[in-house]
Amino acid sequence: MHPPSVFDLLLSGATAWNVFACGSAPRTYIEALARARLARLIERARADSPLHEARLRGTEARDALELADLPPITKRELMDRFDEWCTDRALTRRTIERFLADPSRAGAPLHDRYVVWTSSGTSGEPGIFVQDAQALAVYDALEWVRFRRLGAVDSALRVMDYAARYAFIGATGAPFTGVTMVERLRRLNPWIAQSTRVFSVLQPLPSLVAALNAFQPDFIATYPSAAGLLAEEQRAGRLGIAPREVWTGGEGSTPEMRQHIGAALGCPVRDTYGASEASSIATPCEHGTLHVNSDWVIVEPVDHLYRPARPGELSHTTLVTNLANLTQPLIRYDIGDRVMWLDAPCPCGNAFPAIRVEGRSDEVLQMEDGTGRAIQLLPLAVETALETQGEVYRFQVVRTCATSLALRVEARGPQCAHTQQRALKALVSFLKEQGLANVRVDLEEGPIERSEASGKLQRVVTARERTHASRPAATTALIGSDAAPG
Repeated sequence: MHPPSVFDLLLSGATAWNVFACGSAPRTYIEALARARLARLIERARADSPLHEARLRGTEARDALELADLPPITKRELMDRFDEWCTDRALTRRTIERFLADPSRAGAPLHDRYVVWTSSGTSGEPGIFVQDAQALAVYDALEWVRFRRLGAVDSALRVMDYAARYAFIGATGAPFTGVTMVERLRRLNPWIAQSTRVFSVLQPLPSLVAALNAFQPDFIATYPSAAGLLAEEQRAGRLGIAPREVWTGGEGSTPEMRQHIGAALGCPVRDTYGASEASSIATPCEHGTLHVNSDWVIVEPVDHLYRPARPGELSHTTLVTNLANLTQPLIRYDIGDRVMWLDAPCPCGNAFPAIRVEGRSDEVLQMEDGTGRAIQLLPLAVETALETQGEVYRFQVVRTCATSLALRVEARGPQCAHTQQRALKALVSFLKEQGLANVRVDLEEGPIERSEASGKLQRVVTARERTHASRPAATTALIGSDAAPG
C-alpha cells in the first residue's frame, strides 16, 4: 500500500478533529449533524445506486424524509443485488471476489482507493463490505479518539507509547473485518507494523499461550470468549503476561465476565460494539456503558414488526444506518442483533445515547482427548474452520458429550450431500489439529436454532441447549480415521 497522500492525511485530521469536538457537543447538535449526514447519504444513494434508487422512488417530493418511511433491508437482499448496490459501478461482486481470493491482499487497497472485508455468517449469510476513504477515516477517528481516548493526556501517553506491543487475537484465513483492519494499519504505518502482531484463534490453545508468552503484549484485542480462556490460562500459571488493557468485542459479554478477565490478567477490560457493516457502532465510557456514536451511525432497535422498541425493552432486531460510507450505502439495514435503549441516563453525562447489546452467545466447547485431558475449543475457531475450509455458513455444532459432536448443515439442491461432506471433513481436520483425534463427529439432519438472546444463528452449542438430541445421525466420522469423508 502506498503511503497516505496529502488528501488522506487532511481527511483523517479533519475527521479526527470533528469526532473529538462532537464528544463534548450537546445532543441537539449531534442529532442535527446526523440528520444532515443522512440527507447526504440518501441523496448519493438515490443518484448513484440502482438498488437504492428503486427503494427511494416516490420520496423525492417529501420535504422531510424520515427513516421510518423507508423499508428495512437484509444482508441477503443486498448480496443478491450486489452489483446494483454500490455507487461506484466498477465495484462488482465478481471483481471483488477475485481480489479477495488472494490471502496476501488482506488490508491492501482495491482500485487504489477501497478496503474490502467480509463478515462471518452468524446471520446465515456472509457479506462483502467495501469501505471508502471517508468511512475509513471515520472508523479510525472513532477508534483512536473515542475508544482509545487520545483526547485525554494520560490515555494518549499510554496508548501512543512507541515501545508498546499490540496483540490482535481473532479469526484468520479469510478477509474478516478484524484482521483486515489490522493488516491495513500495518501496511500504512511502519510503527504499527513493528509493534502489532496477529494471532489466530484457530491454533491450539497451548500454541497460542506459548506465542503470547514470547510476545508479551501490552494491549490485547480479542473476543470475550478468547479473553476468558486466556484468563483461565493465566490463573493456572501456563500464561504469564501483564497487559495494560484488554479490549473485547464481537461477542456478548457481561460486567461479571469483564471483571473476571480483568482480575486474572491484572488490567482493565473494555468492551466495544461494532460490526462488519459499521466498524464502530458504540463506545464504552468510564462506567462501561456503551454509547452509540450517533453522529456517524443511526441505530433503531425494533420489534418483530419493525416498530421502535421502547427504552428498557430488548428489541427483536436492530436496524443500522451507516452515515460514513457513501460508496456502499447501508440504510435501515437489519443487522440481526438484539439491542436495548437504557431507560436511565448514564452517570458519565455523555450526550450520546446508551444501549445494552445482546451479542453472539456461542459457548466454549469443553472436550476431552484420548488421555482424558480437557481441551477447550473457542466457538469462533470452530465457526471459522467451517466457513473457510468447509465453505458453509448455515450450520450448527452440538456437543453431545466430552468426546462427541453432532454437526448439522443446512444445504439444499443436488449438491446438498457434497456440501455436508465438505463441512464434515473441515470439522474433522480442525479437531484433529487441536489434538482431539479421538472425538466422534455425527452428521445429523435437523433444524438449526437461533439464540434467543441475540437472534443470530446459534452455531456452536452445548448439550444442555440441544433440543433435538434424539435425531439419528446421517454420517459418522472418527477423527484421524483414513475413512473420513473426502
